[in-house]
Amino acid sequence: MKKHGILNSDIAKVLSDLGHTDKIAIGDAGLPVPNGVKKIDLALTLAEPSFLSVLKVVLSDMKVEKVVLAEEIKEQNATQLRDIKATLIDDEQITYVSHEAFKEQLKDVKAVIRTGEATPYSNIILQSGVLF
Repeated sequence: MKKHGILNSDIAKVLSDLGHTDKIAIGDAGLPVPNGVKKIDLALTLAEPSFLSVLKVVLSDMKVEKVVLAEEIKEQNATQLRDIKATLIDDEQITYVSHEAFKEQLKDVKAVIRTGEATPYSNIILQSGVLF
């Protein structure tokens, strides 16, 4: 049995397979996942697990160079935005796009991890960096 790191086998596999500039997303309970994109559904109940708790675990196991957030988070969920910024580890570059453009970009991610989060615009795209 695995001793450290992410125990969810689907998430561990996706992260292990990432190359430089590959992307994954973590989303709230309502984020639509495009056809053909792998969905890893962690949602148990509304609000569980939280977006932030999942983000923290993923960031502990993934080198991220860029993130994408919906522009709307600035006005509609400033608390979550503050917490996201506090959680980012390596001064990742943040890009803001409209929520519609964000959903379009989901077509290019390797997987979407669905949480039980129920606050607006609690979604992020993480672009893989390099370790050296």
